[in-house]
Amino acid sequence: MNRTVALVTALAAAMTSAAGVAQTAGSPAAAPAAAPATGPATVAAAHAPALQVVPAKIAVIEYEQATAATNEGQRALQALQKKYEPQKTQLQALQTEIESLTKQLQNAPATMSDEEKASRARTIDTKQKQLQRDGDDATSSFNAEMQEALGVVAKKLGPIVMKYVQDNGYTMLLDNTGQPAQGGLSVLWTQPGTTDISQAVVDAYNASSGVGAPAAVPSAPSSTRPHPATTTPKPATPAAPKQ
Repeated sequence: MNRTVALVTALAAAMTSAAGVAQTAGSPAAAPAAAPATGPATVAAAHAPALQVVPAKIAVIEYEQATAATNEGQRALQALQKKYEPQKTQLQALQTEIESLTKQLQNAPATMSDEEKASRARTIDTKQKQLQRDGDDATSSFNAEMQEALGVVAKKLGPIVMKYVQDNGYTMLLDNTGQPAQGGLSVLWTQPGTTDISQAVVDAYNASSGVGAPAAVPSAPSSTRPHPATTTPKPATPAAPKQ
């Protein structure tokens, strides 16, 4: 999903801002000018103001979950759920048929020939393969469209995140989604005092987008095939930020 691009941009901007503050504090322009080694100059240097270290103010965001938790993200997921409802119904019907045929074969009368049993077993196997194939195709298509839809929201969420971070004086922003981006790191632990800004960012995005909340919180359509592989981000609302 393109959420990584938006997040990396926000993180880079945040770190650039923090680096700028540190550079200003440690630059020659900020330091007292050097003076000849004379008595009065030495006294003046002794009274020069000491360089101040800017304290770190770290924010954490569950970027992927925040994207899905926005009203726009939830509406996108709800639309996809509705779109794929027919495929879900078809998969469920095929699963029910397979279960019925399997039960009939298991309870087949002793008079049924081996040839007939083998034929029914082949039919069940064919339908099981069809169920697996159709389920995989539906899952792949759903996930691709979900990634695309939430990617659009993630790109627009990036500037909101950056503005919130800058307005509130944070020097670092960490993504605590739980699935590290390619080449990146996941946050495993944060010390007390680190602020989760996920909910605050979601609220800010909803206010700026003007998109109202959907009628119901959507859930990803899941087939009844043996091994569903949907990977929809949880649209649960992230924890409220600590004040």
